[in-house]
Amino acid sequence: MADPTGPSVTFEGVTKRYGDLAAVDDVTLKIAAGGFVALVGQSGSGKSTLLKTVNRLTPPSEGRVLLDGEAVAAREPHRLRRSIGYVFQNVGLFPHLTVRENILINHRIAGDRAAAGAADELLDMVELPREFADRRPSELSGGQAQRVGVARALAGKPGLMLMDEPFGALDPVTRDSLGQAYRALHDRLRLTTVMVTHDMAEALLLADRVLVMAAGRIVADAPPQSILNDDLGPEAEALVAVPRAQAERLVAMETRS
Repeated sequence: MADPTGPSVTFEGVTKRYGDLAAVDDVTLKIAAGGFVALVGQSGSGKSTLLKTVNRLTPPSEGRVLLDGEAVAAREPHRLRRSIGYVFQNVGLFPHLTVRENILINHRIAGDRAAAGAADELLDMVELPREFADRRPSELSGGQAQRVGVARALAGKPGLMLMDEPFGALDPVTRDSLGQAYRALHDRLRLTTVMVTHDMAEALLLADRVLVMAAGRIVADAPPQSILNDDLGPEAEALVAVPRAQAERLVAMETRS
């Protein structure tokens, strides 16, 4: 197998304070090149803040973040962000632009007109018909809009994808379908992916490694099977308990019918 195109991501003593509150508290870890890591935790645990230290949307108060050993703070923010794919829950498409123009917005800002034909290939990649290129965002469903958001994030051919609750606003069927489609893209393009989610089932099904955050710290770090089967602390167990209890109730309903 070819080497991963995505970079490794290293956090060295990363802390982010807001006054006396440490939203992220002395996080040190390394994500291997080509890995798919899910950051999971309850609201306010610090997972989105930690994610945003990677693309400098949230600079740390202490510590540093490195991509393939190079500190992100040493890179000009706009150039850094153009080299990293970023997908978030409220996809943020520009309503006055077509799908094609939204996908290629960074090329347009950079004055690269030669990339115009790339939109068709990107639509193929996210499994949308090419004729969608001339539609406006108002003509798309939520799932279609989020696929366009993924295509836009991939337009710069990033090795690293940051995803902040990317499928959280979608209905369960669309969410599951899009999650599986993105996981296939991750493998095919040999990306490094860091995904924030509050949904433990989603993290277990999509990621290779699950990081549980609480009070700004990483309190559990393990592959999905270990998260399910080992005692990794109360925070991890509380998150696993929800999908487990739901599955047990569904099985009980089937048994009674």
